[in-house]
Amino acid sequence: MEKVYDKILYAKKKGKKLLAILLDPDKLELSQIAEAAKKLNNNKVDFIFVGGSTVKNGITDLFVKELKKSTIIPIVLFPGDYSQITKEAHAVLFLFLLSGRNPEYLIEQQIKSVPLLENTNLEVISTGYILIEGGVETAVQKVSNTQPIAQENIKKIVNTACAGMYLGNKLIYLEAGSGAKNVVNKAVIKEVSNKTNIPIIVGGGIRNQKQLEMAYKNGADLVVIGTAFEENNQVLNKILKNESIY
Repeated sequence: MEKVYDKILYAKKKGKKLLAILLDPDKLELSQIAEAAKKLNNNKVDFIFVGGSTVKNGITDLFVKELKKSTIIPIVLFPGDYSQITKEAHAVLFLFLLSGRNPEYLIEQQIKSVPLLENTNLEVISTGYILIEGGVETAVQKVSNTQPIAQENIKKIVNTACAGMYLGNKLIYLEAGSGAKNVVNKAVIKEVSNKTNIPIIVGGGIRNQKQLEMAYKNGADLVVIGTAFEENNQVLNKILKNESIY
């Protein structure tokens, strides 16, 4: 299988926009995976992200094993903590919570993950994760005990993204949070895109085709849809057909 990061880089070079669906093992039952995967297989989904802020220990491994029975779409771990790492996936976003100042999510979780990663063939992709105010208190805020950056503070967001790039992160992930009322706004995406030269992921609160296109047009290379798909897994058909899900 083609390396996940190589696919993202190639798409960026060619101007092709990518789409990922985030599945949370704590919100989707194992018995529901096959039906959800069928919806993904029938749409233009490039990656399946798997993870959540709080996932019971051992569930991610079972979840990914079951998912692989129903799809050949590359599975990328988006772990809330080191316990969500499983060798069954194809790649893992090795996250650094750049917007926060809690050492647990800047280095401690990463250190704890090393013994697990050493026993896998996972493609490890260093990712600078920036939490941006989305209008609601998110699970990431609660679990990480950190605060998001205000959307209006574009300079701080850009400087944070650039710092992540200079530190060697291969991706920047701009996240409004699960179930966000406000998506990452176009000015933020555009400025980060203009000031960095690595692929940009945008997620949080995207529920319709207009929001998807806004993110793409302003510089997002990969957009992630999570909560909207959880609430109604017909959402992909509606988004890609330029329909609101409401």
